[in-house]
Parts: sequence; structure tokens; C-alpha cells
Amino acid sequence: MKTKLKLAIQKSGRLTEKSLQLLSECGISISNGSRSLIASAQSFPLEVLFLRDDDIPEYVENGVADIGILGQNVVLEKEKSVQEIRQLGFAKCRLSLAVRRENNYTNISDLNGKKIATTYPKILAQYLAENGVNAEIETISGSVEIAPSIGLADAVCDIVSTGSTLLMNGLKEVEKVISSEAVLIANDSLSQEKQELLNRLLFRIDAVKTAKNNKYILLNAPNDKLEILSNLLPGMDSPTIMPLAKEGWSSLHSVVPENQFWEIIDELKANGAQGILVTPIEKMIV
Repeated sequence: MKTKLKLAIQKSGRLTEKSLQLLSECGISISNGSRSLIASAQSFPLEVLFLRDDDIPEYVENGVADIGILGQNVVLEKEKSVQEIRQLGFAKCRLSLAVRRENNYTNISDLNGKKIATTYPKILAQYLAENGVNAEIETISGSVEIAPSIGLADAVCDIVSTGSTLLMNGLKEVEKVISSEAVLIANDSLSQEKQELLNRLLFRIDAVKTAKNNKYILLNAPNDKLEILSNLLPGMDSPTIMPLAKEGWSSLHSVVPENQFWEIIDELKANGAQGILVTPIEKMIV
């Protein structure tokens, strides 16, 4: 029987669509139209298990699944013996402390003697201990943000993305406990065959991630400005330069980190760059 890598992802929630999208961008097609909890890939030796995100660390630790995609916050809270292989760059959020908006909050010491509601008691306990705060932790499974309004707690420690949920419930964010994003975890004892499959999958993931962080840039410039423009572009190795039909002009092609492009656009234009075109990259092998 052909060896397959077993990947656990969230069966429903904010990570499900993004996880499947990542697989699709890696050229791995998953058919789960019948809402089955197990699905096989069409173009890669991969089997996907759809699980509760809280269960994924344990399933990976026990070898029921070989790898898993879930939030870093869940990995830290569950404290299972798994390897964090990659940060995936999506589902970015933070675990934060929040209090009622009308509270006159000054610093973390204001929470001494208070009750804090959370679904992440281990992470919170460690954070409070590190900051010398003695507070009571009330562990609840959901709807953490309503705890202060119903008198269950004085503050909350919950996942924040935009902060709109806190605002709607009369809360304000006062301390960031940890930052989090989707990560890929793996079992500590993969067989050689499965490790090779994981390496193939990581190769594809890295190509997709690298492409998302870079843009392909094309511009036209007079030949006497090409050296200056080439030095301005923080791309890979040397840019490609092709002559144009217009005498004395060339087209310069390069790859630019997206977060640096806007910093140099004015310099490119000031040094003769014209017709600047920036396009996304689907895959990028480095």
C-alpha cells in the first residue's frame, strides 16, 4: 500500500478555508464535498483529517495524524510533544487581555486580585506569573467576551484579530499576551518515507510563501541609467535586461520584496524608470 502523509486541519472555522487554499496553491486538490471527516488528495500522497482544532496537537503527538495546521496559540496552550515546522503567514491574531471600556486601567498590576475569564488558562497563568500578577483565572469554553458584562469576571484574555468583537461588548484591549498565526506541526517520530513526503510538501509551501512575499517588477529605462536602477532594486541576484525597439532603451525585470518596493519607487522614477509594472508571483523557487 502506498504511503500517505496524514494532515489534520480544522473541520470548521477560520482556519479551514485558508488551509485548503494553501494546499490548492501547492497543487494539491482535496475533494470534501460530502463533508466527510477524511479526504484524500488527488495529486499528492496526502490524506486530510478534519478535526476540532483543540484536538489536533494530541492527534499529531499520538501519530493518528502525521502533521497538522492550527493556530500557534492552541499549540502553546495544549503543550503536546510536537514539532513546530513552519509559520504559515495567515490567520494572524493575538491573545490579549481586555477590561471594561469605562475602567481606568493603568498597567498590568491593576489585575491583581481580579478574576480573568479565558479559554487559554495555561498561557495566561504563565503570563501573569512572569509579570508578578496574582489573579484568579476563570476557564470557560466560549463567549469569553461577555464574561465582564454578566459579572463572571473582571477582565478577559481572548483572541483578537480586528478588535471589533471587544468593542461590541464594551471592552478595550489593554495588554498583548502573545502573537499567533497558523503553523504547521509534525509528529516527533515520522518514518523516513513520511519525512520525505513532508519535505516535498514543505518545498511546495516554501515556494508559495516566498512568492507571496515578493513581486515581479518590469520597467523601461535609458541604458545609461540601468546600472543605477539595478543597484536600487533589492531583488534576487542580477536583474534581467532586454533591449527595447526604441534605441538606447531597455526593459529591466527583477523580483522585489513587496515590503521594500514602496520605499524605492520614488528613487526608481527619479533615475529614469518609466512604465513600471508590478505583478504578483504564483510560485517562486529559490
